[in-house]
Amino acid sequence: MRHLEARGFQDFAKIATEFPGRVVGAADFGRCANTTIQVFRIQVSKIQVFKRPLVGLLGVGAMRMNAIAMLVAFPALVMVGNVTASNAAETRPDVKGLYLLTDYPAVSVRPGTTSTISLRLQNYGLAPENFGLSVDGAPAGWTATLLGGGQPVGAAMPATDQSVSLQLRLDVPADADIASKTLTVKAEGQGTNVSLPITINLAKELPAKLTLSPQLPALRGTPKSSFDYTVSVKNDSGRNLTVSLAATAPRNFETSFTESYGTQELSSVPIDAGASKDVKLKVRPPSSVDAGSFPIEMTASSGDATAKTQLALEVVGQPRLTIASTDGLVSAEAVAGKQSTFPVVIANDGTAAADNIELSGSGPNGWKVEFDKKTIDRIAPNQTAEVNALVTPTDKSLAGQYMATIRAASRGETASTQFRITVGTSTIWGTVGIGFIAMALALMFGAVLRFGRR
Repeated sequence: MRHLEARGFQDFAKIATEFPGRVVGAADFGRCANTTIQVFRIQVSKIQVFKRPLVGLLGVGAMRMNAIAMLVAFPALVMVGNVTASNAAETRPDVKGLYLLTDYPAVSVRPGTTSTISLRLQNYGLAPENFGLSVDGAPAGWTATLLGGGQPVGAAMPATDQSVSLQLRLDVPADADIASKTLTVKAEGQGTNVSLPITINLAKELPAKLTLSPQLPALRGTPKSSFDYTVSVKNDSGRNLTVSLAATAPRNFETSFTESYGTQELSSVPIDAGASKDVKLKVRPPSSVDAGSFPIEMTASSGDATAKTQLALEVVGQPRLTIASTDGLVSAEAVAGKQSTFPVVIANDGTAAADNIELSGSGPNGWKVEFDKKTIDRIAPNQTAEVNALVTPTDKSLAGQYMATIRAASRGETASTQFRITVGTSTIWGTVGIGFIAMALALMFGAVLRFGRR
């Protein structure tokens, strides 16, 4: 304990000599409880000193233990601060001067095209200065222009430890010699000059290449479905292309192209060199199409470049219901206040069976439209089923023609037909009327016989 305490006080004294501040010695720790010591605190790589009074019931032994623990921890903290400061000093670049830089000092361009090379003028530790810019070595017929901020520039002034972005635009004639050229970009100031040689390799134009990649090459649906294929069109050539789009589908199938995120129809799309773009091919089959699989071919072309991809469209069967009477007409007769029955034929002209067909009907206010079968279990394709419609007009219905609607529904497939119902009056009332007329005639005839002789 004595040895540790002595070592602790030695370290404490050593730290006190390296950092400003008053340190209370070992004898001072034995003084009264109001003794003030100075405690060191590390913050990043800086050591701060602040005062803390030892007030209260702390004994001499407790104060010594606290001081020893503090002094033992200080060397490690000081070491961490020194290491952090040392690392910061090592990572600081010891570079000073003016530099003209580019990420790609050798590039390939094609005759008859315009290319742009990115540059930057970097100032490390120098005062801001106006530097004139120029390009040397451009062959005859070439146009070399230095751009800054999108505009032609002739000078640049980078601030201290800052850079200025530049661009070298090259317009190469179509008949340029296929040989490497070296252009030199220069920045000249008052006593400070820098240059950057750039090698330009002229290459013959590579043939354009297109690639089509459908996300889902096979889709399935009903004749009422809209089949949407998302296809990625990639331009694998070295130049920008305008790609024409086309699709080949069976007869009466409708096809159209839109952007993947819009609804505007298009026939071509521009694609940058090396980039790709998603387009959507919409295919709509005719409503009368039979169930089966149908091939769809998509073609993308631009000049001599052509790419094709095969797509599959599968149409599943779907019922199609129609409603008529047995004679093919949609008319019937009824009597006011009485239930009339007439046959109704439900036909399935679709490519799939219709199951659980529910029948319903409606007529003028107060009429009853019912069926002897409310549900038909199944109607196969190109088959029919017959039911009886039970129509009861109100007893107050006047003689005339009325419209009643007959409906059939089967799993989303619905059909409805309006029937013309001719309503006549009951024969009983006619008989009663005739009876009243006969009685009136008999009374009148009797009166003539009895009073006519007078």
